[in-house]
Amino acid sequence: MAISAAAVCLQNIRAILPPGAGLSTILFPNPSSTAELMLHYTVLPRIVMALMAGGALGLSGALLQRILKNPLAEPATLGVSAGAYLTLAIAGVFAPSILLVAQTWIAIAGAALALLAVLGLSWRGGLSPETVTLSGLIVSLYCGAASAVLTLFNHELLLGLFIWGAGYLDQQDWTGVLFLAPRVGCLAIAVALILRPLTILSLDDRSARSLGLPTTTFRVIALVLATALTGLVTAQVGIISFIGLAAPAIAGGLGMRRTGKGIVWASLIGALLLLLTDQIVLAFPVTYRLFPVGTITGLLAAPLLIVMIRRLRPTTVPEQRARPRLAQMRRPALLLVTLIVVSAPLFWFAVAFGRGLGGWELSSGDALMSLSTWRLPRAACAFTGGAMLALAGAILQRMTSNPLASPEILGVSSGAMVGTILFIMTVALPTRWGQIGAGAAGALIVLVAMLILSRRPAYGGSRLLLLGVSLSSISSFIIALLMTSQDPRLGQVLSWLSGSTYAVTLSDAISSTTVLFLGCLTIPLIARWLELLSLGEAAASSLGTPLIGSRSILFSIAAVMTATATTLVGPLSFSGLMGPHLARLVGFRRVASHLFSSALMGGLILLIADWAGRNLIFPYQIPAGLLATLIGGPFLLFLIGRRT
Repeated sequence: MAISAAAVCLQNIRAILPPGAGLSTILFPNPSSTAELMLHYTVLPRIVMALMAGGALGLSGALLQRILKNPLAEPATLGVSAGAYLTLAIAGVFAPSILLVAQTWIAIAGAALALLAVLGLSWRGGLSPETVTLSGLIVSLYCGAASAVLTLFNHELLLGLFIWGAGYLDQQDWTGVLFLAPRVGCLAIAVALILRPLTILSLDDRSARSLGLPTTTFRVIALVLATALTGLVTAQVGIISFIGLAAPAIAGGLGMRRTGKGIVWASLIGALLLLLTDQIVLAFPVTYRLFPVGTITGLLAAPLLIVMIRRLRPTTVPEQRARPRLAQMRRPALLLVTLIVVSAPLFWFAVAFGRGLGGWELSSGDALMSLSTWRLPRAACAFTGGAMLALAGAILQRMTSNPLASPEILGVSSGAMVGTILFIMTVALPTRWGQIGAGAAGALIVLVAMLILSRRPAYGGSRLLLLGVSLSSISSFIIALLMTSQDPRLGQVLSWLSGSTYAVTLSDAISSTTVLFLGCLTIPLIARWLELLSLGEAAASSLGTPLIGSRSILFSIAAVMTATATTLVGPLSFSGLMGPHLARLVGFRRVASHLFSSALMGGLILLIADWAGRNLIFPYQIPAGLLATLIGGPFLLFLIGRRT
């Protein structure tokens, strides 16, 4: 690895170096030579920065993995990097003057808050690897959604921050290197001073305490050091994932099992990994600005996560007190009719009531007819989009017997998003039905992959959720590339990604209503399959359920529902998760009534979110998908904490 990194560095340097000039001119450039000045003040600092940042991330990942005893722990998977970036974005919007003088401390504070949230959510579950990693990935997704809200309303102000946050190592002088070097050095020395306690902490807590070690104190110290390292790197070069995950794994694969050697080698490998990746990006035939190094490392993280998730060892979780079962409703049909009756006036209210130039007003007559030409399609698409996502989520939860399964969490929405974006960016005149078809193809590919993996014993329960969230890193890579490409179609894609219903038309509303109606017609046909599949494959098969055929049809229905909804309201919405849970909390337990009520709940959630986003900060608007995500994110985190 060291030889490869050195070879690529020399190749990139010689491509810029003037003919006849030696490598010594890099350290002592000729002031009249632009190439030599560029090598000295941009290329060489970039190489040093890559080594320091990669080494710091490798060290941080090694600390987190050893303290949490979790091979998937690293700054990106635990949401630490995303938390640091979110606080920097908040400061950039509301207090830019503070950002100029306290950028590092702001990043460290955000990283610490994200880590505390993850640990708080997974504490009741004994900090098991699956729970910690799942909580971290969800915190990361939520921080990303919050950052997207800030970027949407402050696009010009935060464009530079967004591009930088994708992970850029660009350097204009030695200022960044001189700032980072002493601080990383001090933190590395602090880690060296606690190597012996870290070695003892690798034992179980009872053995460590018997040796007189205050385990909690040294865990906190190690977590603080890991958070500080991550915050420093994020403040300087943005979010760089994969390095903190891969470096300790490679060091362990090389046989460096002892704490001291493992941490040192993880730092060295992290430095070389980031340097090699960055120099390979610089050697691409296209301009490197199209490929931020942070997004490249994030793309590489997905396959590594998939491999490592399979190797997770099951952990013993402390026994929980039994929670009372929710009572089953005696007359679900009556409440379903009540919900439908209530939905009608709510829909009318969302169209007729709102803020205008004269303030709040309830429109009627000709004024209502005039407003309906643009409010009615938006309300219809918001309701049907939320209903389709909730219906897909209820199907997936019933199939996988996992209450956290939903199109957003299993990566189905990401697959639909990738398919739709590729269609929009490659077709001259993309049609709505073409987008739905491309999105359905992407969602179905993800669902088939999840179906294949779910049949293996190593991929079940929370691990299947981890796989789905890991696949979302690919969509994050595509979004980052779009943001940095400056394509003229970027505005349309960004608006759609945020979950906006701005551009929907009456034909879109008719199409979505048709798809939702057809999906609801299938509920009586698939209810028995879902009822039997929840008993397990063996029981379902013995009762005459065609496993392959039923799963294929159910996954296809979920894919079409997800793709249609994603095309209408974008991928950012947690209604696919919230709708089924709200329906279950109300008391709908039987399959058919649960699916119907889930669709109603999901539709009402996004309808209310669209109405609120249109009126809360009038004349400005918050996309319905983003608003639902900001509300649904804490709900999802609450479910994770309750489940562990």
